[in-house]
Amino acid sequence: MKEVSVKELNELRNSGADFQLIDVREPNEFEIAEIGGVLIPMNSVPQNVDKFDREKQVIVHCRSGKRSGDVIQWLETNHGFDNLYNLKGGILAWADEIDTSVQKY
Repeated sequence: MKEVSVKELNELRNSGADFQLIDVREPNEFEIAEIGGVLIPMNSVPQNVDKFDREKQVIVHCRSGKRSGDVIQWLETNHGFDNLYNLKGGILAWADEIDTSVQKY
């Protein structure tokens, strides 16, 4: 599975790169801490496959990287995606390395 670090994501953002960021956590988690992107909770991914862009880099994240990795694996296996990247360490790594104001939970 392809991954990007939080530093690489921050560089993409700062450079104005055209990519999609998807958060697969639950709405209550999104309310606690978020780093942008489209909220598509993990359990709703099968009904929202069409919301994942097939033409540009898509970075999927969750709290630690486990759920987003599972979502990527499922999408690659069942829907043939090849442009998905897991955010290594998830929002916890973002809070540690990029923006300490993001609440950890």
